[in-house]
Amino acid sequence: MSNLTKFANAGTAKYAMLGEITEELYDSIFGINVKGLLFTVQKALPLLPDGASIILNASIVASKGLPSWSAYSATKAAARSLARTWTTDLKHRGIRVNAISPGFIDTPGLRELLTSTETDQETRAMVKSMVPLCRFGTSDEIAKAVVFLASDDSSSALHAEPLELPADQFRQTHNS
Repeated sequence: MSNLTKFANAGTAKYAMLGEITEELYDSIFGINVKGLLFTVQKALPLLPDGASIILNASIVASKGLPSWSAYSATKAAARSLARTWTTDLKHRGIRVNAISPGFIDTPGLRELLTSTETDQETRAMVKSMVPLCRFGTSDEIAKAVVFLASDDSSSALHAEPLELPADQFRQTHNS
C-alpha cells in the first residue's frame, strides 16, 4: 500500500429539470459535492506524506446525460476535473490523485431514493435495465477498486489524466 491514502467522498443527490433548478438546490449540491470535497482534501494535504494517494469518488453520471440530473452530474464532473488538476498540482510530491466513477451502487440511500413512490420504482427498473449486468453494483466491488488504486500496483498511475474505474458502465442503448 502507498504511504497513506485519502479517500474523499462528498455527496448528496438532488434532482430537477433545467428551468426548475433553484439557487438553493444549486448552492446545496455544489456546496457539499464540490466545495466539501475540495476543502476536505485541502485540509488533509499537510498531513499527507510525499508519495501518498488521493482517491476521489466521482460518478459515471458525470459523462451521461440523464434527465433532471444536470446539477448532480456537474458536481461529479467537477470531482473528475479536480483529480486531473490536482495530479499536476501535486506531482512534485509524488502524490497520486485518481477518481473512481462508479455507476449506481446498492446502498440504503439509493434504495430509499428509488423506491419512495411508484414513479421512483419505475426509475429503479429503468436504471437497472441500463446496466450491462442488469443489477446495481455493490460497495464491496467499489472497495476493491479503491484498494487497487491505493496499492503500489497502481503506482504508475501518476498521469495528467486520472485513472477512472467505471464500476458499473451503462449500456450504450440508454439514449434511445
